[in-house]
Amino acid sequence: MAFVEPDLAIHAEGPWEHRTIAANGARFHLVEAGSGPAVLMLHGFPTFWWTWREQVTALAAAGYRAIAMDLRGYGGSDHTPHGYDPFTLCQDIASVIECLGERQAVIMGHGWGGLLAWSMPVLQPQVTGSVIAVSAPHPIAFQRAARHWAQLARLTYVAGLQLPFLPEHSLTRRDGERVGELLSRWSADPTWLEQKVEGSEFTQRAWFQSAFLRWPTAHTAIEYHRWSIRSILRSDGRRYRRAMDTPVHVPVLQVHGRADPMVLPSSCINSARFAMGGYDYAELNTGHFPHEEAPEEFADTVMRWLQR
Repeated sequence: MAFVEPDLAIHAEGPWEHRTIAANGARFHLVEAGSGPAVLMLHGFPTFWWTWREQVTALAAAGYRAIAMDLRGYGGSDHTPHGYDPFTLCQDIASVIECLGERQAVIMGHGWGGLLAWSMPVLQPQVTGSVIAVSAPHPIAFQRAARHWAQLARLTYVAGLQLPFLPEHSLTRRDGERVGELLSRWSADPTWLEQKVEGSEFTQRAWFQSAFLRWPTAHTAIEYHRWSIRSILRSDGRRYRRAMDTPVHVPVLQVHGRADPMVLPSSCINSARFAMGGYDYAELNTGHFPHEEAPEEFADTVMRWLQR
């Protein structure tokens, strides 16, 4: 793989503006484009804001203020020693929204970002207008689904991430090759990874791998997964689960890939019972990355829902 400087990928030029926002005791990197109602996009593992590039331009063209941020520990945002629990992460998101001068935003998140999107109406309801969860069932519904072997078997990689040092090494060796392998393995059609970045000689695979090489991203990104396991018996984990038993009282759109090999569509079934403000489910013919594998269909699905 041709090597891309991490900062080149993180601060990629395009029809958007890069900004750094000081919020909740840290600095957060984001891009934004357009004007109108705010839509804040949250990436998952192992990506960064770039995964929303197609949706940033589509939303801006449709009359929205499209904002895609690097979560704490990713991309151009601060890589702090602590703060990788949902309480802190949701406070990050709420503070960013307020610092941008917005009263509320639509929260759209993929994977880990989707878990945070589900969490926002409960933990930070004052800034959450509605939720779009991508490849992410409601956290309590997913926890229950993971008790069944069919879903649990897809999550065995999380156990490996609990080890010290070795996971970080595996994600950064050979120019981040494993990052590209995970993106490929979790896609139904991984050809999107071989597309060239516009105006560049590099592929999307190289772009994502390179951004992950900005140290200590490999460590801080794994901290999300370590919290998810280590908190099971801790008070903060119990507090989060109790909080998430509270119904969500904003409209929710759930978008899922029909062939998602990581989060089975069947694991989404019970999410609707937590959505008391209205719930819509859309299934696309993709794997774990609907917004990457079918960006136009994904954008159409989101726009129709937002306009309705």
